[in-house]
Amino acid sequence: MNNTFSSDHNAQNVTDYPNNNTYFLVWNFKDNIDTDKIKPVFKRVCALVINLNNSALDRFPDSKASCVMGIGYEAWQQLGLPQPLPKEFKKFQEIKGSKHTAVSTKGDLHFHIRADEKSFAYDMAYIISGYMNEIADCGVEVQGFRYWDSRSILGFVDGTENPHGKDRDHFAIIDGSDVQYEGGSYLFVQKYIHNLNAWKSLSVEEQEKVIGRSKDHDIEMDDDVKPKNSHIALANIGDDFKVVRDNMPFGSLATNEMGTYFICYASTFTTVEKMLTNMFVGNPTGNYDRILDFSTAQTGTLFFVPSLDMLDEFSA
Repeated sequence: MNNTFSSDHNAQNVTDYPNNNTYFLVWNFKDNIDTDKIKPVFKRVCALVINLNNSALDRFPDSKASCVMGIGYEAWQQLGLPQPLPKEFKKFQEIKGSKHTAVSTKGDLHFHIRADEKSFAYDMAYIISGYMNEIADCGVEVQGFRYWDSRSILGFVDGTENPHGKDRDHFAIIDGSDVQYEGGSYLFVQKYIHNLNAWKSLSVEEQEKVIGRSKDHDIEMDDDVKPKNSHIALANIGDDFKVVRDNMPFGSLATNEMGTYFICYASTFTTVEKMLTNMFVGNPTGNYDRILDFSTAQTGTLFFVPSLDMLDEFSA
């Protein structure tokens, strides 16, 4: 767990780096079950997440295994969790550009499970699902994996602009500006499906122009060379506005679903909104991120990740 944050409210493990194996699970509460029956299971799941993380540290201290739990806006209201809400917590509204849309999809609970050993990641996902099946349906299950040297399925290194060191805490974890939710984090996720046939029809030089970096050595293009509609030009909005990304590639040969699970933790959701607006609407308007011509967002949900202290309170 991340215990380096200076707040008295210890954060969940939102600033760790991506591991070799990851499960992303999005669960939605069943409509035909009363909230009074959902609440006790939710409490047990909060306690379970704390237990799983403690157990991972004790049993396999070098495994880099953890589970981070996020709560959706509608679930927060349904469960009667603390008011007022975190300052920037809301239901994500779709961001629609002239050609592409950052869709908004339902999500009540999100589990981000990391482990270098796939067996351990599977066990945590299986145990959590055993509790959740009673009250919810799993709307999204993505099994991510490390692809070569942290590359996406598109073949380019992913996450180069991530902050490092103490900056990860600064950009991912809420500070005293929202005292009630200090140590918490905004969690935003999108499941992207890539059109690999169209992508691979491009030359390496054309692919590099879409991304804004060299494919082999991950070197950013100079500003006077980098296209204005490249991914790097639009998704990066300045050194003062960053998030901690934990993106992972995934793929199914049977269904031909090859993609990237975009996941970021942020101390302010407005930063994420500006990134998405740049990408989908464009900056200026109409100059959208060209990577979207090859990558379709199938989901888009905002969650709030409570601090460990708050998660412990929810379990009582």
